[in-house]
Amino acid sequence: MADRAQIQEAIKTQGEAVRKLKEQKASKDQIDEEVAKLLELKARLGTDDGKHPFVLKTPKGTRDYNPKQMAIREKVFSTIIGCFKRHGAETIDTPVFELKETLTGKYGEDSKLIYDLKDQGGELLSLRYDLTVPFARYLAMNKITNIKRYHIAKVYRRDNPAMTRGRYREFYQCDFDIAGQYDPMIPDAECLKIVHEILSELQLGDFRIKVNDRRILDGMFAVCGVPDDKFRTICSTVDKLDKASWEEVKSEMVGEKGLAPEAADQIGEYVSMQGGLDLAEKLLQDAKLSQSKQAVAGLTDMKQLFKYLELFKVTDKVVFDLSLARGLDYYTGVIYEAVLTQTQAEPQPQKQNSNAAEEPASVGSVAGGGRYDGLVGMFDPKGRRVPCVGVSIGIERVFSIMEQKAEASADKIRTTETEVMVASAQKNLLEERLKLTAELWDAGIKAEVMYKKNPKLLSQLQHCEETGIPFVAIIGEQEIKDGVVKIRNVATREEVDVTRADLVKEIKNKLQS
Repeated sequence: MADRAQIQEAIKTQGEAVRKLKEQKASKDQIDEEVAKLLELKARLGTDDGKHPFVLKTPKGTRDYNPKQMAIREKVFSTIIGCFKRHGAETIDTPVFELKETLTGKYGEDSKLIYDLKDQGGELLSLRYDLTVPFARYLAMNKITNIKRYHIAKVYRRDNPAMTRGRYREFYQCDFDIAGQYDPMIPDAECLKIVHEILSELQLGDFRIKVNDRRILDGMFAVCGVPDDKFRTICSTVDKLDKASWEEVKSEMVGEKGLAPEAADQIGEYVSMQGGLDLAEKLLQDAKLSQSKQAVAGLTDMKQLFKYLELFKVTDKVVFDLSLARGLDYYTGVIYEAVLTQTQAEPQPQKQNSNAAEEPASVGSVAGGGRYDGLVGMFDPKGRRVPCVGVSIGIERVFSIMEQKAEASADKIRTTETEVMVASAQKNLLEERLKLTAELWDAGIKAEVMYKKNPKLLSQLQHCEETGIPFVAIIGEQEIKDGVVKIRNVATREEVDVTRADLVKEIKNKLQS
């Protein structure tokens, strides 16, 4: 009974929280998230006979998308796919679930977030965690040694969802990858150019693209005294620097991971550095770092990368940041991450930079990627390597921002693409309306007709105004006798009579003007 009383109390508190959010006119996502928690509590309470009532809701960490949200999605996808195609990419698709063995051991500490499926008496399967590992499996299985591909599909992670920040358990990823043996840093530079193009085109706000190299990180760990077997786990901790302070990160390294405090302090000096080509040159002269062959190779490539980025005119947004780690195990070379920044600069005490004491505050990662030359070889029976580099656009984060912008904007979002409404001013003209609608469809014009025998003209015109249909083709008995159709511009209310023979041509002209 005590448990029941506690749940009832929690329901009361959660109900209050939902009410407050509604009063404060919080965002729909925020309210939905709190309502989901309330419904979960109510489901736990059950009924007096011990049976749990069925609660109609989406599973935790998932959501439905209404037509308005889907219209925003389609626009974003169109922009991204347009960019990928502009860079000569082709597309593939892979199954939503893979053999568990395919995914095991590829994600480091994140492996615990993989969704395993219940054994169906055959293969052990897991839902895909990202699109990169399935891509590597696809290359190895089909013996493909070079391809430039994009893949847009849903992936699944058993994460703690933060739906207001665009973090879900089921979400889309948009990946672009270049596989093949090419001269250093040319494909890598193109991936960064693609990120720059997409974020600029979507107009999400100011952004920065941080770059680093796994070889520089590993070299740094080696010269700072990190044991070889701790490289990956320390890398995962450094990866938290975008969300936690240096003190918290150091505490985890020393307290949880067992790293010597002096080694952590040396790492702290390096990860506070940021710059560009100049920093790469400076670090090549660094007494400690220059002792590591790995680090020198990474820094040499970093210099080359910045030279190509200058040619692509994107260096204004790119920064060489030694704190960038990206926790996934499969990266072998250049790594990068794009973050949106607030317009007002805020002090960032854990990072010093000789060029700037202040830097814009990060408001969220929207893209990330890097080079993974060894992943395909893990699947190939003969261990044949296929060098790869790629980028993944954090599409859910992008959707969240675009939806917020749409809510704040006075502009109406169209959820249909209908160009013409076929209407009539009098009764008994359904057959004529249907004939005319079919003519427009056959001519490739997006047209609609009301599913009523005798709709009122006013309700037909109101439908156009509400849904943003730009033109109405009106027919009445007189128009049929004269062999004309009246075209009405919904916005200006101007009307013009056009012969039936010229109707399609006239509508197409009006749609283009």
